[in-house]
Amino acid sequence: MKLGLIKSDFPNERRLPLLPKDIHKFKNAIFIESGFGSDLDIDDAAYWNAGCTILSRPEIFAECDAIFSLKIIQPTDYELIRPNQIIIGWTHPLGSGKDFMKTQAIPKNLYVLDLDNRRPTMFYQGKSYPSKIIPKNYIYQNSFYAGYAGTLHALLNYGLLPDNENSVAILGAGNTAQGAFHAVSKMTPTVRMFTRRTMPEFKEHLPEYSIVINGIEVGDEAEPIMTLAEQAQLKKGSLIIDIAADAGNAIEGNHFTTVDQPIYQENGLYYYTLPNTPIFAYRNISKVLSKQFSHYIFKEDLTRLIDEINE
Repeated sequence: MKLGLIKSDFPNERRLPLLPKDIHKFKNAIFIESGFGSDLDIDDAAYWNAGCTILSRPEIFAECDAIFSLKIIQPTDYELIRPNQIIIGWTHPLGSGKDFMKTQAIPKNLYVLDLDNRRPTMFYQGKSYPSKIIPKNYIYQNSFYAGYAGTLHALLNYGLLPDNENSVAILGAGNTAQGAFHAVSKMTPTVRMFTRRTMPEFKEHLPEYSIVINGIEVGDEAEPIMTLAEQAQLKKGSLIIDIAADAGNAIEGNHFTTVDQPIYQENGLYYYTLPNTPIFAYRNISKVLSKQFSHYIFKEDLTRLIDEINE
């Protein structure tokens, strides 16, 4: 099958899903958009020498059976998408990709593979098919670096590297929270991790913490991890880092921030809710993504992805 990789045009995205060194005995013919590796100083010749064909972006869509875009394809490319193609990447069909599913995937009979780390899933004609080929947590390092790099970015923009005078609470124990702990624990020993089970203990001592890092995602329907009333118990000037970037849900009332303005102040508190923080460690993460995507997606014939939903 012909697999085309296009360069993501999502704002500030610089991670590469495939490096030339990982291209070995692929059963799919690989087509690469010209300039694909420029963010890592990899020229087209390196991909050509690895056996890839180099084409323009429109030619990729016109030639290939499957399109890989690390982040969701933007509306500027919608007219290039052909019926029956396979679309692969972080497509977020139930979130930010709802419009794509409604206007492109269903009308054009697309097979959409969402590479969510926890639940890799194929979506086809309004139905979801959890993947049996791609294991859960197959790129956990991406979430770890999200917590690690995002926490450092938040602290630097807040203007503080924690020391013994700053008590830090980390909410959660997943990959993202572990990355945050890895970052903060190098600076100060006054850091504690709380899970859902031990959350009551955290809430009993809210005024003691000057930095709260949330690594728990609750979604639209669940109760928040910190209500507005609980946030009000923090001392003035405290920083809340929502590294899970579950804006308005886990931390009630917070909203997304941007790379240009990563922190805002409200009611005497500072908030950081920046999505896509792995971009700050894009060189590290590109190595992980390339290795894992090559093993689980690029190497074997992509027809198996469609066969899986017909079983």
